[in-house]
Amino acid sequence: MNNHEIDYKIHGDDMQFVEVELDPHETVVAEAGSFMMMDDDIQMETIFGDGSGAGTSGLMGKLFSAGKRVLTGESLFMTTFTNAGSAKRHVSFASPYPGKIIPMDLSQLGGKIICQKDAFLAAAKGVQVGIEFQRKIGVGFFGGEGFIMQKLEGDGMAFVHAGGTITKKELLPGQTLRVDTGCLVAMTRDVSYDIEFVKGVKTALFGGEGLFFATLRGPGSVWIQSLPFSRLASRVFAAAPHRGGSKDEGSIARGIFDMFNGD
Repeated sequence: MNNHEIDYKIHGDDMQFVEVELDPHETVVAEAGSFMMMDDDIQMETIFGDGSGAGTSGLMGKLFSAGKRVLTGESLFMTTFTNAGSAKRHVSFASPYPGKIIPMDLSQLGGKIICQKDAFLAAAKGVQVGIEFQRKIGVGFFGGEGFIMQKLEGDGMAFVHAGGTITKKELLPGQTLRVDTGCLVAMTRDVSYDIEFVKGVKTALFGGEGLFFATLRGPGSVWIQSLPFSRLASRVFAAAPHRGGSKDEGSIARGIFDMFNGD
């Protein structure tokens, strides 16, 4: 194996975190901001890109590797956590919002997973975190995630996070699955992905489900989430009291509060 072999345990139900067990000199790479806690003897280091070393010879190579992450909306930097001690140590990473952490053994998934650009949480050192360009123009303009999705390559463990309940679908050759574009979490390398327009003017305009959905064709595995973060955020924003005469819950109390404060 080219990647570090790490053990792990996932804790919790709706707000999960993953506890990674590191042998001496083993390393795990994580997104900035996902760190939760760690034992003594764990050394942190901020690096450009994913630290896999693939295609990063020289300064320009490292800058190019890190620059690709900007295209996915992620930070230029990632953080490595290395066990510098002589015994097993643990480091934990937390979910950014309610959902599930999906452990993925890339050695059993064809060595590559394509996922949403904000789904990656952490991985064993050696896993390459790159970008996946969608060739079809419809996917780029209407796919919700644009031309660019993340790809995770290697033969080690990777951890992906998604919202709500997660279901895994196994597609046979030629089998088709249509999903909301925001509900697609990840897929294996052989699954083809396209965007399809919702048929029927009434359905498209008044159905409340958007104008497009993703069409996935097998063979391969697909992971679907029940609660995309964008959907959760829009519901929270819609329910929150707003200034300026909102009639939802809390608006009257907020108006009285503003009156006594001179607003």
